[in-house]
Amino acid sequence: MAEPGAALSGAVLVEHVGLWVRDLERTCEFYASYFAAAVGERYVNTRKGFASRFLTFGAGTRIEVMTRTDVIERAGSHEQLGYAHVALDVGDERAVDALAARLQAEGHALLSAPRRTGDGYYECVVADPEGNRVEVMAATREATATGRS
Repeated sequence: MAEPGAALSGAVLVEHVGLWVRDLERTCEFYASYFAAAVGERYVNTRKGFASRFLTFGAGTRIEVMTRTDVIERAGSHEQLGYAHVALDVGDERAVDALAARLQAEGHALLSAPRRTGDGYYECVVADPEGNRVEVMAATREATATGRS
């Protein structure tokens, strides 16, 4: 077995994460409104029944929000195998608290109220309009020291 990353010449960064949704525009509005995401141009491939937009966050992180006519919902609960959540760092604990209060005031139920986690994060969890879990968090020195930020 080759050394991990032996063929790579530089650091590997996550360029973007893809997210299937039913309502592309509503989902993009949510991330733009609550997380200051810049919403990119709509891309459409009518032959495939596909449309997408890229959401770009302040540090350059991107989520590709996608919809396609033949993608169906997964059965089961909110917890299932595969990606569990996206964590968006809003800076500090006050920002987490303020955004949690705003989300609640505007009708979004928190799945987890602001709290300190065992691994050193300060976070709350909310579902986006499609039910995807979003950790609204602030990394602390403890969390970054363990390499978990």
